[in-house]
Amino acid sequence: MTVQRRQFFQSVGAGAAALGGVCAAPALAAPAPVWPVLKARRLRPGDTLGLFSPANATFEREPMQLAIEAMQALGFKVKVGAHARSRYGQFAGTDAQRASDINALFADDEVAGLIAMTGGSGCNRIIDKLDYALIRAKPKFFGGFSDLTALVNGIQRQTGLVTFHCPVAESEWNDFSLASFRAIVMQAQSPVLRNPSGEKGDNLVQTQDRTSTIRPGIARGRLAGGNLAVLSSLAGSAYMPDTRGCILFIEEINEYIYRVDRMLSTLRLCGALDQLAGVVLGKFTKCEPGDGRYGNLTLDEVFDDYFLPLHVPVYRGAMIGHIKRKFTLPVGLDAEMDADAGTLQLLGAAVL
Repeated sequence: MTVQRRQFFQSVGAGAAALGGVCAAPALAAPAPVWPVLKARRLRPGDTLGLFSPANATFEREPMQLAIEAMQALGFKVKVGAHARSRYGQFAGTDAQRASDINALFADDEVAGLIAMTGGSGCNRIIDKLDYALIRAKPKFFGGFSDLTALVNGIQRQTGLVTFHCPVAESEWNDFSLASFRAIVMQAQSPVLRNPSGEKGDNLVQTQDRTSTIRPGIARGRLAGGNLAVLSSLAGSAYMPDTRGCILFIEEINEYIYRVDRMLSTLRLCGALDQLAGVVLGKFTKCEPGDGRYGNLTLDEVFDDYFLPLHVPVYRGAMIGHIKRKFTLPVGLDAEMDADAGTLQLLGAAVL
């Protein structure tokens, strides 16, 4: 061993001895302050919506045009972010460009709200580049789902603004999704979110869009959550929602079951499951066992392992996730869940 290396290890050992033989762990990000609930005004026909691309690029012209036309059919004028059509690798422009579009649209007094063009991957890269003081000063509707889980939870945590886990502009705006969006975002209603019932088709019983009770009960709390992979990626950061007393909702798509298990273990290990009021599981679309088949745990078993020990109400199958018909959920708003009935009742309006 060289003299220099010996001196290095001696210095490390001395430092450890000074700490009682234990090396100091790196400090986690300081917790974000708890802001009072802040609500944007409701969206009205004739308002201007800012269309931004926070993650994936849109490679063809037609999807953007269809999204614009859909927003216009909803009754809105559309202002496209300066870099929404840009491309940097798979992203819609550089991190700085994508973040600047969001900041500019919040700053623009002509714009009443912001809706994402699409999700994909990349929102985590810009979450620390948003102007949260500006957002607090000019609260507006902000919505999207999938990778937008990072931004709808991050903005809510950093500002107190109620944000929306809802369809993106390029989503299929069918009657079910449209009715939920309009009621909550445009009409300031506080509906009961309930899966459609009685849709049996040619079957003797309903087989699609059913809910099932994992642990019965009724609970109240603030709504937080979204896509499981994105939410777990926020663990330990200042953008992770404070889940104490919350109703956590999660969904996922195209992940092997062992990965779902690993993501839930991340939430458990970081303490995010410790003091929940309740859990609503959305759709886990194409989350399958993979090559191991059912030598692996099933989703039923994984959910039982993580959620039954919490002793809080839990139900599965809510219309949340990567599906055609989906609820609009206000992140940061109080709600009451009934795990036996498979319902979420919003407790008050999410907008002014």
